[in-house]
Amino acid sequence: MKTVVRLALVDPVDSTRNALKHLLVGIDTVWLEAECSRYEFFTDVAMQTLPDIALISLDSDPAKAMALVGRISQDLPACNVLVTSSSSEGSLILQALRNGAKEFLGLPLKLEDFMTAINRIQQTHSARTGDGQVRSSQVITVCGASGGVGCTSLGINLACILARNEKNSVAVIDLDFALGDADVWLDIIPDYTIQDVAENITRLDYQLLRRSLTKHECGVFLLPRPVQLDDKLKITPDQLRRVIALLKATFTHLIVDVAKCYGPLDMAALEVSDTVLLITQLDLPCLRNVVRLMQYFDQREGLTEKIKVVVNRLGLEDTQISTSKALETIGREIFAQIPNDYAVMVEARNNGVPLVMQSPRARITRGLEQLAAGLDQANQPAKPEDDKKAGRRSLFSFLGSGSK
Repeated sequence: MKTVVRLALVDPVDSTRNALKHLLVGIDTVWLEAECSRYEFFTDVAMQTLPDIALISLDSDPAKAMALVGRISQDLPACNVLVTSSSSEGSLILQALRNGAKEFLGLPLKLEDFMTAINRIQQTHSARTGDGQVRSSQVITVCGASGGVGCTSLGINLACILARNEKNSVAVIDLDFALGDADVWLDIIPDYTIQDVAENITRLDYQLLRRSLTKHECGVFLLPRPVQLDDKLKITPDQLRRVIALLKATFTHLIVDVAKCYGPLDMAALEVSDTVLLITQLDLPCLRNVVRLMQYFDQREGLTEKIKVVVNRLGLEDTQISTSKALETIGREIFAQIPNDYAVMVEARNNGVPLVMQSPRARITRGLEQLAAGLDQANQPAKPEDDKKAGRRSLFSFLGSGSK
């Protein structure tokens, strides 16, 4: 998981403000929550957005800027103030620190200096939650080895289980623009969808994105797919990365349910994820596709290590391929196994009620709780298999023996 900090910037000088913005946009652990060109307005901006860090440039009017440093430090003690200036005069640095600034950075601002300052702040007492823990965000993308393997059902119910922990804040993004049904699983009729985000992507900010989310009573927030099928809806991979970066600044967990086409948007989601749950069943078409997908993911740097294979509907049929044969075929460990409990799952879906609320003691609910616990314990990417030859075994090699 990566720590994400929300930052507000004030600099009346257009050239240096734009240079600072350009630097910040390239840092995936920093979200530029707000920018301001007037010192006198910045306190109101900070009070509304409550950033983790206030970055104040001194050069336009050092007297006004110093007074602002003092006000922000006093009125927003949880907000850490960083100041920047092209001057390295000792008295200026001393005054800024006395007024409450945590760091003094020279202009033009260097990336390594800024990141070092952020790291120092994170290691002490900034960007922390009430229990003293640094706020982090984990992006979990759920993808399938075939259609109908249960990606949405697992993703939604996993999100609801994570949301039970009062320390967590959880959001779900439905990236299946054509046939996504995450809203059905939560019985939500949304006022806004990802289409509203797409149409306002050039002026997207935290407040606009927050209004586009719909909250379920279990605590999960949903950014659903468009209500109508519309081939004019366009979101680029870079724009999706921006949406995810903004959500990471607010939520501890993001669950992304991708489409089965593995197009540019889906791959962008996989690449920015901390964990990718590849959902499969123990049948030949699914296992064949697991091998094909892993071969494809191997071409993307750093992606294979994020993959965790999850077997869904274990025990669906007596003719299922055995777990040992599946392991031999795909050449990877199975991270979790979710038991088949078709009647319970269908009832939950038809009622639009998460399993953890409708059937908290069901086998499938317990299986998903174990999956959630496993993800909390295994924040590190999945370890690649040493023997990559195993992934190239014949898909039909096990058909000569019993499938059970």
